[in-house]
Amino acid sequence: MLAAFVSTPAPKDPLSVLEIGERPEPEAPDGWTTIQVKAVSLNHHDLFSLQGIGLPAERMPMILGTDAAGIDEDGNEVVVHGVISTPDWMGDETLDPKRSLLSEVHQGSMAEKVAVPRRNLLPKPAELSFAEAACLPTAWLTAYRMLFVKSGLRPGQTVLVQGASGGVATALIVLGRAAGYRIWVTGRSEEKRAAALALGAEQAFESGARLPERVDGVMETVGEATWGHSIKSLKPGGVLVTSGATTGFNPGAELNRVFFTQLSVIGSTMGTKSELEALIRMCAVTGVRPQIDVELPLADAREGFARMLEGRTNGKIVFTL
Repeated sequence: MLAAFVSTPAPKDPLSVLEIGERPEPEAPDGWTTIQVKAVSLNHHDLFSLQGIGLPAERMPMILGTDAAGIDEDGNEVVVHGVISTPDWMGDETLDPKRSLLSEVHQGSMAEKVAVPRRNLLPKPAELSFAEAACLPTAWLTAYRMLFVKSGLRPGQTVLVQGASGGVATALIVLGRAAGYRIWVTGRSEEKRAAALALGAEQAFESGARLPERVDGVMETVGEATWGHSIKSLKPGGVLVTSGATTGFNPGAELNRVFFTQLSVIGSTMGTKSELEALIRMCAVTGVRPQIDVELPLADAREGFARMLEGRTNGKIVFTL
């Protein structure tokens, strides 16, 4: 079957080890099933995998991809929850010490077929296309959990989203606007800031710019490049929720501001199956939809990876089959 995969890591040149070609079809163990993949979205996790971050060479070759939408063995349209917990784990899957994502231990979803636990499947509503549904399990679920589960913020409060154009950032803008938050964003280019305003952000600023006033909360996925600005932008008692660090994992801690102004710094990772179910329902009820930057056939996945690596994105990159 056709798949996008990696056989050896390349920390400095990830695109050089991206392979698009034939891989064996998956075999489903007890409690698992196979899905005919119709669409899969690209995430920074996939670039990290090409670099060997979180994916040691001994687990390769590994098919990439953490999420998907497709058709199950009974002909049902489904969305895949990509967090794989141990079989006996109960409760929040993201807290299982032995959890993994598709493409870390088990082969990923950037292929014609993927094997997943049956418990990881949710019905895809007819209102959502396969491409839209494929955007939800990683980036959009991450944004949903950050904003609605972890932050403790209320509609009407002001939230700064660092970075205006990535998958999680665009999800935060759309979801936050739909729920009644004042969404401010930062962006590196005028084009990216204009696109964020078109999605529903109230104001957009240059990266690192002084804001008109301090905000109630910051949603942080960028890491090293924006961390100091995030901390300085918060009101006393404000909250920063972080779910990633695409520019590096060594921020200036700004610890004096954290304790003097009594800030909360909260980590957030992906989301639970029940949260994904709630997100899917929110999309169906409100009409909000993922911002898709480009749809490409899986055979042309290299173009999508290059767009992400170079920062040429405005929403999600989706591969179709």
